[in-house]
Amino acid sequence: MPDGAGLWGFGPVKRAQSPYAERADPIDNAVDRWLDRVLGQIESRLPFHRRRLRRKAARIVALEPDYARLKMSELVARAHGLARDTLRPGRAGDLPLIHLMAGLRELVFRKLGKRPYPVQIMGALALMEGRLVEMATGEGKTLTGMPAAIAAALRGEPVHVVTVNDYLAARDAEEIRPLAKALGLSVGVIETEMDPSARAAAHGADLTYVSNANVTFDYLRDRVALGQRRGPARKSLRDMLGGGGSAALTLRGLGFAIVDEADSVFIDEARTPLILSTTGDDAAAAGRYATGLRIARALGEGRHYTLDQMARNVTLTEAGKARIGQAAEGLTGQWRVRLAREELITQALSALHFFEKGRDYIVDEGEVRIVDEYSGRVMPDRTWQGGLHQMIEAKEALEVTGVKITLASITYQRFFRRYLRLAGMTGTGMELAGEIRQTYGLTTVRVPRHRPLQRLHVGTRFCRDDVARWKAVVARVAQVNARGRPVLVGTRSVEASERLSQVLDEAGLAHRVLNARQDSEEAAIVAQAGARGAITVATNIAGRGTDIGLGQGVRELGGLHVILTEFHESSRIDRQLYGRAGRQGDPGTTEAVVSVTDELFVRFAPGLQKVAARVRTPWLCHLMRLWAQARAEREHAITRREQVELDKQLEKSMAFAGVRE
Repeated sequence: MPDGAGLWGFGPVKRAQSPYAERADPIDNAVDRWLDRVLGQIESRLPFHRRRLRRKAARIVALEPDYARLKMSELVARAHGLARDTLRPGRAGDLPLIHLMAGLRELVFRKLGKRPYPVQIMGALALMEGRLVEMATGEGKTLTGMPAAIAAALRGEPVHVVTVNDYLAARDAEEIRPLAKALGLSVGVIETEMDPSARAAAHGADLTYVSNANVTFDYLRDRVALGQRRGPARKSLRDMLGGGGSAALTLRGLGFAIVDEADSVFIDEARTPLILSTTGDDAAAAGRYATGLRIARALGEGRHYTLDQMARNVTLTEAGKARIGQAAEGLTGQWRVRLAREELITQALSALHFFEKGRDYIVDEGEVRIVDEYSGRVMPDRTWQGGLHQMIEAKEALEVTGVKITLASITYQRFFRRYLRLAGMTGTGMELAGEIRQTYGLTTVRVPRHRPLQRLHVGTRFCRDDVARWKAVVARVAQVNARGRPVLVGTRSVEASERLSQVLDEAGLAHRVLNARQDSEEAAIVAQAGARGAITVATNIAGRGTDIGLGQGVRELGGLHVILTEFHESSRIDRQLYGRAGRQGDPGTTEAVVSVTDELFVRFAPGLQKVAARVRTPWLCHLMRLWAQARAEREHAITRREQVELDKQLEKSMAFAGVRE
């Protein structure tokens, strides 16, 4: 991600024209991007960074006796002084940072009762260097990020610790608060439903914990509030003249961001731009969408339209276009315009065939609420664009809301590149090292485990259909649970979790369900998921950032057992679910019980799926899974690249002017 002009991207970091600190969009070219991708793949696999970080961590650990002798007041004073020294490059080299990390390690132990392991110190050092740190699931990424976040805050940098949801943001902020308070630092937490003044106050803290969606939308709100008057000089002049402007801003700058679960934020959620919008009035909307659904339901697949399940794309045939024209005779408004009516019917067919209740969305309190595929959580105030959301509302016989009018939009790729310093943590990042380097300028470093992995994968079973799958899952749950071990069963959708819950009830197996409908009970359900004899059914809500502690005596029984019931489009998400077991050297087992009729196989490997449905040999089913996930990953990578290119083209063709960031 070069910042300067020229073939190799050399040049100083360019700051954006903005009232607060942020980086300008990078200047790059095809050669730069290709080199970054290749270098990212190569550099992440070389041992040089890991060896260097290990040597530094050893120096820090060796200082433990010196800092253990200091009084609390001496530790705090020394931490502030050393933080200032790190800003003065000179003959001291990395000595101030080494001593600062040693002091913070001792402070973490005194305030939180945990002393970061050498591998966690390696991770913290890599974060301070602005790298993407891959740590195995369960190795303590939250504790790894603390010294880096505190060190940056002590240096005076605006620090954002970015997580994938409000629950994790609040949890991690609460954990670091005693340490920050001891150092005189304030901690803020951003929640989705906060009012503007509370958001601004939380962003004004030394350390701000926030979800990726919240921080991006707050940035867009600032852009809209400033309009074309974004320069720092113009802001200062307005303040001097009493013209306001400062009070309207929410953020205090894009200084340093530590992104947890970075592969989810940087990759999985980067296929769709974030759009800040307002609702327009359209009295005729409800009737128009109802008519569109009526016409769409009367069309025949194959004759009037074709469906591309993999791309989720509808193509109208000539016969279909003619049939729509006949059905629209006598109608007014958009129905009299050929392209407009065909777009309406295309959206109606998409709503009918590609978007399912319980998988893509739920209906709650009379509203359609989108469920995030990767986190399993409801995304408040998020809507589909282009009238699709309204078409789904009409499909569910709900009140149709107004069409959204775009005020500003930005991709995660462009937003996170605007931080002056950026770092990230993930449990699954090596396979993405090239793309991460190309897009975000981050080199991936794999940090070794603190303890050897004791988790065992006991196999994968492919069942002929859904009925056989749920029967097999219930049998395995009963078998493992009979020994007293806790069981976590992962599903891809709300609908699947509720179907499995029904089957477990019929079998007389007491359990708890965690999905988008029960996310308010997440903390309580997770707290009990590792208890002796517990059975928990969960969507991807339990897949990332969730630490399931083992109850008394569970370790001796073999730990947590995880059952995956449907493979995801990315194998990284499968590994995240498996990673709930066997954390930090604990024992645990995992297995997969899936159906050959699952959407992943039908959508991305239809040929192999038809054969596997007749001949369920292990090698063929394994090949089908590998093929489907590889093809899905390729399609998503293409989408991300196209989104970045589209973003650049729109940026060139449009001024901001409330249309696009």
